[in-house]
Amino acid sequence: MKHLLHSHHPFRIFWFSVLLTLGLGSLIFSHMGVSGLWLFTILVVLEVTFSFDNAVINSKVLAGMSQVWQKVFLTAGIFVAVFVVRFILPIAIVMIASGHGFMDVVNLALHKPVEYGKILHEASPMIDAFGGAFLIMIGLSYFIDYNKRVHWMQHVEPILAKAGRFENFKVCIMLSVAAVLYFTVEAPHKSLVLISAVLGIVLHIGLELFGSFFHEDDAKSVKIKTGWAAFASLLYLEVLDASFSFDGVIGAFAITNSVLLIVAGLGAGAIWVRSLTVYLLRTGALSKYKYLENGAHWAIMALGVMMIAKLFHLELPEWATGGLGLLFVSLAVGSSILEARSINLQEAAATKLHQAEEQLKNGASKKLCRENDARIWFNILY
Repeated sequence: MKHLLHSHHPFRIFWFSVLLTLGLGSLIFSHMGVSGLWLFTILVVLEVTFSFDNAVINSKVLAGMSQVWQKVFLTAGIFVAVFVVRFILPIAIVMIASGHGFMDVVNLALHKPVEYGKILHEASPMIDAFGGAFLIMIGLSYFIDYNKRVHWMQHVEPILAKAGRFENFKVCIMLSVAAVLYFTVEAPHKSLVLISAVLGIVLHIGLELFGSFFHEDDAKSVKIKTGWAAFASLLYLEVLDASFSFDGVIGAFAITNSVLLIVAGLGAGAIWVRSLTVYLLRTGALSKYKYLENGAHWAIMALGVMMIAKLFHLELPEWATGGLGLLFVSLAVGSSILEARSINLQEAAATKLHQAEEQLKNGASKKLCRENDARIWFNILY
């Protein structure tokens, strides 16, 4: 029993996610039957698939935060992830897109879900431009880093890392992308897409500056963030979660028009992602799998590119979009395991070779001793 309650044990980490999912599933089954339960399950899987790589990045950022701020993210952050990001945020987007008041949009969401979903879908150019720019900035900030030493894709990542010598290189790239979008998207969306993309870029830069400003210079040797620096990291995680949730919320309306069912399914999925974040953090998966973080950032960039591609009506099915992120992460984990095995085999072979050389040396030295002894006795006797 004590083993199950250990902080690293999956039971201790995932029990709340399991209990909440079963409770919500039972409630939905009692009101909507088997069909409702099936849709709920699909939504949970959709959210986890979309945000699996998000959990990897979350665990990396959380590892640099104090225990207090980790608990804030995993407690108060759950309320933000479920209620604010997956219910309030879409309502705010519909308010901007339609010009309706808050209560009018809530009424649409609860009583006219088809119309609500239609307005939300019409606002997708704004969502895709903002979310795509923000996610691509995250990927570029990771790869365009001159001090980065761990490279997974050897033909690409070292080149991107060298580009980190030039300050604001990634900003120039993304502003160029925003300009290209302005001149290539459909005329009614030009200004909206440009403003949304620039806001996504500025928000990422602002969060980085906010964290750097409150991370004191004399504390650079300290890896654990506290105070305002940790608060900046918390904001970064919440914005990242929101960027991932955009596609999930819009895609959910292709599955069902019930807003409450969508909030329940995506909310339960978000709890699973938080639990997965804790699991990765406590088990040290990032240090165990060398290229896991690289794979997660490639997945984030891929999602960002796909959001930008939607502006040109190039859209993959929801399962393919989420599956691509899982593919990158799985390949990165597989590469990490194969390389670790290869290194272990090389070390084992080197150890055996060293032992063989030592044995040969010992054997040669014993033989030499015997020859010397034979010469001595020969001189004595003759």
